Amino acid sequence: MKKNLMTVLAALMAVSLTACGGASANTTASSAAASETSAGAASSSAASSSDAANLTIWSPTDKESVENWWTEKIGEWNAANPDIQVTREAIDRSDSYAYDNKVATAVTSSSLPDIFFVDGPQVSYYAANGIIVPLDDYFTADDLKDFVPSTVAQCTYDGKIYAMSATESSVAFYYNKDMLREAGVDVDDLDSRTVDNPITWSEMRDIAEKCTTADHVGTHIIMDHGEGLPYALEPMYISNGKDYINDSGDTAEGYVNSDEAVKTSAFLAQLIADGYANIEPITDEFLNKACATMLGGSWDVSVLSENADFDWGVTYYPVSDATKKAVSPCGDWSAAISKDCKDTAAAGKFLQWLMNTDNVATYAAAIAKPATRNSSYETEAMAEYKNYPLSLMVEQLNNTASPRPRTPSYASFSTKYAEAMTNIFSAAASDHKVDEAYIKEQLDSVAADFTEDYNTYYAK
Repeated sequence: MKKNLMTVLAALMAVSLTACGGASANTTASSAAASETSAGAASSSAASSSDAANLTIWSPTDKESVENWWTEKIGEWNAANPDIQVTREAIDRSDSYAYDNKVATAVTSSSLPDIFFVDGPQVSYYAANGIIVPLDDYFTADDLKDFVPSTVAQCTYDGKIYAMSATESSVAFYYNKDMLREAGVDVDDLDSRTVDNPITWSEMRDIAEKCTTADHVGTHIIMDHGEGLPYALEPMYISNGKDYINDSGDTAEGYVNSDEAVKTSAFLAQLIADGYANIEPITDEFLNKACATMLGGSWDVSVLSENADFDWGVTYYPVSDATKKAVSPCGDWSAAISKDCKDTAAAGKFLQWLMNTDNVATYAAAIAKPATRNSSYETEAMAEYKNYPLSLMVEQLNNTASPRPRTPSYASFSTKYAEAMTNIFSAAASDHKVDEAYIKEQLDSVAADFTEDYNTYYAK
């Protein structure tokens, strides 16, 4: 049987607040209202024919540059396409749950818009429950080759494309060069690393140990105690030999609770047990020089470029000493056509245009995130991504990025995993040691909860 959306709303909310969302939630309601009014006015003035297809888009509010982009682009489309008129409803996220609440209510009342945006790890849930429809007819094989592999994988469920994104995210290893030099760390070596020769866990730990002082910790590994944990830390599990869930998305037993996963969790917990990382990081911990290194997002480049008063660098996501397998996080919001769309052909045509090279480039530039299309990086709008450190994020997206598990039970898994890791980290912080038996117990519980959820709602 299919899962009722309301039964997992809380979990979906947690996932939608993932770190990869960057600063998109920090928008005023007035900006959203202006965007909705402008887009609607453009549509109503252009829609002169009663035969025109009228499409509605829902997406969360964003900063002013993005709201202005939407107004401009929808006006541009409507002027050129009198037969397909588009309006957008920008839903205020000053209340973080408003968007998810609105979507959930619309699902149950069969009143979804024609197109709506979903966060990357939610695509599988919406697809498995028949809430969104396949888009394979609207993106050619050549189109898909131009999108970075992680985006195509994120938007694919059961062999079909169900959504498409204009932007991506990544996580890398940031370091305060001033602090590292003072601690005797070879900064030139870090600067010289390549995607084929990233730092290892043991090197990451050694740097954290050398840089931990009475004034600051050596590293930062916790973005938040929600979706930030599975998002930012999953590559460590994959690099050490086992992902959270199998490739089919139907089994967590023997994966998230495997010996490899226990060892990965223990490595992370040991950083906290030894006092090299905080379990409750302060706000802007790296920017405020309260830690010497961090696992930070692609969005941190602009924050540090504008605000940091110290010399800093970025290198590739750390790899397991055992495998040296390079993996990095990814994922972002994607556009999907809903089950309630009355004219999927018109919606598909609009999405083809919305996700073309130039639109992806200008949208990504407006929101300050990596673009999903490689051809977009050849445009003037994305010129800065040709240069370090943003070029490093693009390199990871094309070579090492791995989307979060594609399973309809991801939201349930994410919540349980975050709870388990918070418990594991809390025990390490209070006991100043790591108990692998306790870690195994916590991860066994995650696997059991996933099995129950998947078997109840999705197993055939």
